[in-house]
Amino acid sequence: MNARLRNLPVGKLPSDLLAKLVGRFESKDPRVVVGPGVGLDCAVVRFGERLLVLKSDPITFAADEIGYYLVQVNANDIATTGAQPRWLLLTMLLPEGKTSAKSVERITEQVQVACSEIGVTIIGGHTEITHDLKQPILAGTLIGEVKGQHLITPRGVRPGDRLLLTKGVPIEATAILAREFPERLAGVLSAAELREARAFLHKPGISVVRDARIALRAGQVTAMHDPTEGGLAMALWELAEASERRICFERSAVPVPPLSARVCRSLRLDPLRAIASGALLLTTPKKDARNIQRALEGEGIVCAQIGWVERGPAGVWEISRDKRSPLCPPARDAIARLFESTRKQRSKHESDYRKNRKARRY
Repeated sequence: MNARLRNLPVGKLPSDLLAKLVGRFESKDPRVVVGPGVGLDCAVVRFGERLLVLKSDPITFAADEIGYYLVQVNANDIATTGAQPRWLLLTMLLPEGKTSAKSVERITEQVQVACSEIGVTIIGGHTEITHDLKQPILAGTLIGEVKGQHLITPRGVRPGDRLLLTKGVPIEATAILAREFPERLAGVLSAAELREARAFLHKPGISVVRDARIALRAGQVTAMHDPTEGGLAMALWELAEASERRICFERSAVPVPPLSARVCRSLRLDPLRAIASGALLLTTPKKDARNIQRALEGEGIVCAQIGWVERGPAGVWEISRDKRSPLCPPARDAIARLFESTRKQRSKHESDYRKNRKARRY
């Protein structure tokens, strides 16, 4: 079959296809400072003396505390530009036959609480009950603002910069897996450990807004990126492609919380390729790296130096005992495979059940 006619798998579009698509969107508006591009998570538009930073992202994996997820993942990308998150437009698509007034109120409250924590105002959006949805889907458009001289983009990366990572990976995947697949982890984690893994949403937390603010106060930051789908591996690739630099990293230097390591090991997932909101990936000149690390650690935030930047061409190399190996970008997020296999099993069980019921009628 023609490759272009095959159905694409769950998750982000392949990076080559995405690059081809966004390459068609040329802007002739001189006020557009940053438009679409691989590794460029936010648009930036000049608005008077300030810059508006705009981000749009949905939540599709998580169902539990989906409203909290929605605000934090959008705010994270705004924060990576050095901007302050300000205003949110919220779209809620809710499943037919599974949505009550109480469930809508619960999601709305989650959004309100998350917004209040970081000073964001909800200014509008859209809600509807939608046919043929299995679970709620939320999409947000978050707008932030920043002074022009303080804007940070992945294009600011320079050869010689050090690569820092906060908290560890994959924090978001740990919380999602503990919430969505507790029965798969029951034989591996105790009840207390399962509760702790679920609480990764809040502690160490999936927000990097505070991480970014501390780093910016402590030294020069040339770029920041929020590892989401595809985890740290995809984030490194996106940063390399956006900056047109070669990124070198040491896997052994990447912090992986022990509980996250156990969850990933039990489900046979690579912790570097699973959705990883909560970690902030940033580049900084060598002279500022230690100051930024100290500042973050002084505020109780783990920060590790995991690599460095070289001149292009764009690419990611894994360094191990003086040996270099190219790191391939993940085709999709590690947990997407788990969700997909679970859906297939569920569909098969439902199909078998219907066949058995039909057979019993006769």
